[in-house]
Amino acid sequence: MTRTASETVRELVDRVTRLRNGDSSQVDALANLYAADARVTHPFHPEQASSATVGRASLRAHFAKLPQAGVPVSSSVADWKLHTTADPEVVIAEFRYEGSIDQRPLNTRCIFVVRVVDGLIVESRDYIDHLASARAYGVLPEVLARMSTAQE
Repeated sequence: MTRTASETVRELVDRVTRLRNGDSSQVDALANLYAADARVTHPFHPEQASSATVGRASLRAHFAKLPQAGVPVSSSVADWKLHTTADPEVVIAEFRYEGSIDQRPLNTRCIFVVRVVDGLIVESRDYIDHLASARAYGVLPEVLARMSTAQE
């Protein structure tokens, strides 16, 4: 039986959370939630808003970069809301990651707009508070410096 769009997106967020917390066995399972030609964008990313990750292989490589080696992460999903739409293939997940990264507080809000066909994600627009995430990872000054330089 094929997963519904809601089930697929819930599994995605659960597996990403496990991966962030250090469970690298999630990489292949995560990649396999996506169609071979899936397209993922981060429209609010301060440096990569105009780029996309396309294809299951690219997504597998993206997930393989997580978690960052040697950075202790303890995170969970809070304030989970899943919104269905008039289109049964499209769901909107609204939540936040909370916890800590290397003893820095983590509180990152997210909204994912996801299209799922036959149980596989074909498109996802991930609206994430990337600056809050950079702060939690301890790299906010570097990100802001790159943003400042890029706009000049």
